[in-house]
Amino acid sequence: MYPYIKSNLDFFSALLILIMLCPIILALTVILWFQNNGQPFFRQKRPGYLERSFYLTKFKSMSDQRDEKGQLLPDKKRLTKVGKFIRKTSLDEIPQLFNVLKGEMSIVGPRPLLIKYLPLYSPEQSRRHEVKPGITGWAQVNGRNSISWKRKFELDVYYVDHQSFWLDLKILWLTLKKVLRQEGVNQTKERPMTPFNGKN
Repeated sequence: MYPYIKSNLDFFSALLILIMLCPIILALTVILWFQNNGQPFFRQKRPGYLERSFYLTKFKSMSDQRDEKGQLLPDKKRLTKVGKFIRKTSLDEIPQLFNVLKGEMSIVGPRPLLIKYLPLYSPEQSRRHEVKPGITGWAQVNGRNSISWKRKFELDVYYVDHQSFWLDLKILWLTLKKVLRQEGVNQTKERPMTPFNGKN
């Protein structure tokens, strides 16, 4: 029964958090609107529940600067000062609460990855899509970029098989601690997120 109860908990929790954070959301939207030429949000298609695609939304932390050939500059050169701040504080994740309201995501669940990874998963790894993707998850509070892709997927499948109210509370508590300590929440120069190639 928990997955059905969880959908309602997700909706009302996301709504409450959005109301509480409304001043911050408005301020960041205005700042990023001017900094990114009227584009405060980053949207990208990701696979969700049962691999159905949706558009994940985040605050935009990188500019669209390109070189003389029209190619986007490397990420580290496009990351703005405001972008560094919102990544460091995880504020860039806030707009995903709208994905939760739309029923595309949960607050807790396996992180939605890239569409291009879908053909690379083993049948067991694909089980991560048996639940809605989350803003935070079991893999995120157990190492994130310091662990291998293989281990991340093991943790994701563990969550699928053991999801419960108490496990979600534990994940949320550990996430809050990491955010407050600015510890292992977003990728850094020391712990970049390497692309998944089906083996690592």
